[in-house]
Amino acid sequence: MIDLHSHTNESDGTLTPRELVALAVERKLEALAISDHDTFAGFDQALPLAQSAGLDLVCGIELSTRVNGTKARSVHLLAYFLRTPPPAEFREWLDELIAGRRDRNQRLITSLREKGIDIDLPEVERIGRTLTGRPHFARILIDKGYVNSYEEAFRRYLGETAPTYVERFAPYVSEAIQRVNEAGGIPVLAHPIRLAYGNGKDEEKFIGEMRDAGLKGIEVFHSDHRPEDMQRYAGFARKLKLAVSGGSDFHGEAKPQISLGTGHNGNLNIPKSVLDNLRAAA
Repeated sequence: MIDLHSHTNESDGTLTPRELVALAVERKLEALAISDHDTFAGFDQALPLAQSAGLDLVCGIELSTRVNGTKARSVHLLAYFLRTPPPAEFREWLDELIAGRRDRNQRLITSLREKGIDIDLPEVERIGRTLTGRPHFARILIDKGYVNSYEEAFRRYLGETAPTYVERFAPYVSEAIQRVNEAGGIPVLAHPIRLAYGNGKDEEKFIGEMRDAGLKGIEVFHSDHRPEDMQRYAGFARKLKLAVSGGSDFHGEAKPQISLGTGHNGNLNIPKSVLDNLRAAA
């Protein structure tokens, strides 16, 4: 069993890279990918620990992008570097994305303060470190007693429909796909169920357009996917000649219903052959 989608506390997970590696070993995973948002900091720390433990650690990342010509639809793109490490040029591009995230965070602070929320950016960044995001804001809101849960924090203050929501810059998905391909990575559409298309025909059309833009794979196995979803996405992969990937999207305590390796209520059991095929595609 493998897991190609997990997060450390260097983005919006709650386990340190050391703790995540230890959990993967405890769960007897054959391979693990750390796919933190917009940063390799967690992977960089975990690599020597995984090598010492004999764990096959895959270099991954998750990028937040938007559909060309609109800000209305968000697309998450996984990128795996299976043959060569990500080059300096790609890491420099990530630094630009992180700078844009920090600008959004400062504007979010202003928005929350206008609603009477006593919060400042340094206290959020103390827990967010490399990549401070909305889950870290949620943690502060819980600790200060403004809300009782992550769900309430996003519903009232941080989610896209909340009155204090602030949008951040995200690159177009076509640009992100091109950047990943040029850097020697393999771009994979993350959790396609979250595209929220009303029917499979429109969903397939959009994924096909991404394939034409250079997409190389699709996350068939995911904690959010029902068996019929996995079957549909596996069909898209065959028809569009896309590689298959899969992972739990593990975040630790931030998403306590998701278990490393086995997903939501044990809905995942991803074989090592999925990674073998990805490596062959790369």
